Amino acid sequence: MGVFRARRSEDRQLRTYEGRVLPRQGEDVDDQGVGFDVATLLGRRRLLQLGGAGAAATVLAACGGTDAASSTSASTATTSSGLAEVPEETAGPYPGDGSNGPDALEESGIIRSDIRSSFGTSTTTAEGVPMTLQLDLVDLANGSAAYEGAAVYVWHCDRDGKYSMYSDGLTAENYLRGVQVADSSGRVEFTSVFPACYSGRWPHIHFEVYPDSSSITDAGNAIATSQVAMPQDVCEVVYATSGYEQSVTNLAQVSLATDNVFSDDQGVSQTPTATGDATSGYVVNLEVGVDATTQAATGMSAPTGGGQGGPGGTPPDGAPGAAQEQTTTS
Repeated sequence: MGVFRARRSEDRQLRTYEGRVLPRQGEDVDDQGVGFDVATLLGRRRLLQLGGAGAAATVLAACGGTDAASSTSASTATTSSGLAEVPEETAGPYPGDGSNGPDALEESGIIRSDIRSSFGTSTTTAEGVPMTLQLDLVDLANGSAAYEGAAVYVWHCDRDGKYSMYSDGLTAENYLRGVQVADSSGRVEFTSVFPACYSGRWPHIHFEVYPDSSSITDAGNAIATSQVAMPQDVCEVVYATSGYEQSVTNLAQVSLATDNVFSDDQGVSQTPTATGDATSGYVVNLEVGVDATTQAATGMSAPTGGGQGGPGGTPPDGAPGAAQEQTTTS
């Protein structure tokens, strides 16, 4: 990550990194907090844009930023005229953004492209069919331009239908959660695993969009909160593989028309394209229209299409990690 240098400031030696004073003088570079991580990531992204492609791409990959593959694929992202604003949806009971208990957004290391493993005190890796999630952000309030600089927080359940930070046995884990900052094409890209289908919900991925990187530590700053509806044909192929057995039964009991989040329009604007296979993995891509000038919901209300509950709604009855008395979906 670099070499520390000391400088004289106010008659005492302060540790610095890449010319910036470390905010937590007694901690390592990796433990300086999310704000410091964001500044480091953006500084190196600027280096890449200025022409140091070879060396800078290596640095970005080491820091969990956009890797060479995502930089290449980002160049193909386009905007669509007439794209509608992505529907506002509940963040559910497991957001991990501080609005309902744990807050991953305050943790150093949350800004990363590969979200398969936990970071911090654990390095547990979630298993499952490989998946690359690409979200192409379009700034509807700015002539449908690519929304460069917007920060996106993504989270979803694992192969067993459980959520890190909340489900039984996973409160010390934070895998399948991460933040990326949109590049010049408006793209964020995450390396993950295909989520399960748990009882009562269509397979989905949650995400929150923030106007910039400095806003991510406060969930109230989100300008859009929505969900990705996983394509049915791909779900059926993935769930036929080992480890997803429970998802086969659960998927057969729900549809986009009956799901309490996607039922209003059957997820027509939230279903991504998907390419690949269950062996090498899938690339899932969705174009997301965002209008920062409209009034964003808090992300904590009951899901559209029905549902009750406290903050973020409540998990489905009998769902992994959910209390049996809870009866609505998230």
